[in-house]
Amino acid sequence: MEQKKTIFTFTLDAEAQDKALIVLGGGNYRLREVPYSQISIEGEGFNCTLYNAKEKHGKSQAKLCVQGSKAEDFVQFTLEPFGVVPLQVGYEDIVSPDQIAPHAGSDESGKGDFFGPLVVCCVYTDESLTPKLREAGARDCKSMSDSQVLAVGRELRKVLTAQNYAIVKFNPPAYNRLYSKMRNINTMLAWAHGQALENLLEKKPNCPRCVIDQFAYTQTTIKKALKERGKKINVEQRHKAEDDIAVAAASVIAREEFLRSLCAIANEIDPNAEKVLDVIPKGSSSPSVAERAVEMVKKNNPNWLMNNCKVHFQTTDKVLSACGFSRSDLPLEGQVTSAIKNGEFKRR
Repeated sequence: MEQKKTIFTFTLDAEAQDKALIVLGGGNYRLREVPYSQISIEGEGFNCTLYNAKEKHGKSQAKLCVQGSKAEDFVQFTLEPFGVVPLQVGYEDIVSPDQIAPHAGSDESGKGDFFGPLVVCCVYTDESLTPKLREAGARDCKSMSDSQVLAVGRELRKVLTAQNYAIVKFNPPAYNRLYSKMRNINTMLAWAHGQALENLLEKKPNCPRCVIDQFAYTQTTIKKALKERGKKINVEQRHKAEDDIAVAAASVIAREEFLRSLCAIANEIDPNAEKVLDVIPKGSSSPSVAERAVEMVKKNNPNWLMNNCKVHFQTTDKVLSACGFSRSDLPLEGQVTSAIKNGEFKRR
């Protein structure tokens, strides 16, 4: 039996916010005090909070969060019928039949992180696998904690087996060599997505289409990188593609692989650390990232960065300078810099 979801998050426009205020304020619910919220209520087996609105591109947007053992019932039988949120829960296969039709989904992790690899995963699903992926907890990994990603990723791989997913991973040494040649992260990503899809199609030659979370400004970037098999199927790129079950599963598995790589680096730094995932900071622009890198360069040498970091980031210059070095102290492939400032990559 498929386990019910216990956490839901929606982004509401101004009209939907007005509906939410009417529904939440007019029901037989207990009001709660929650900071930065327009209203928060507690019902039997769930709570629901509508947070303060923010302006984005001139439009009002607000987060609506529902959680609890009966959260899915509240969404399905109250929020959906009153038009507060889209009609989806319990009707996914009716509203979006493409979700269960045979197809693949591809996503990446580590793109904006100074430490660790770049990972791309491509997942296949169909009528039999989609319910199992949902039951295992497949959803956009950005809505999950690191511990959840590790646990759900492990379950998803069990459900899929090696026959239904493929991973392409560039560990830092390979990543740095490749970047020094391509000098463009989107070109590298396109190659990795194309290769992951090609590897999956070797196992699932009858897969008719693939959904890829769009990472480049134009559609042509990925299309140029498609290999022989990939060119023969329908490849769809779109923003926020994690609403597709295959892409959601791919996002979790890619993130899981990335986190496990960070754990490997952390174990080398501090084998006795109680919280391994806290040893290596994520992202690229926070002070803690540079601080950890400075510590390791001082303990080792500049080449430590080549083996554990994406050195084209501007963080590398700050770290080397703090240690009395410069890029000239790195091998040639480490002397290529990024034209994009730290923080402009959207981390996954």
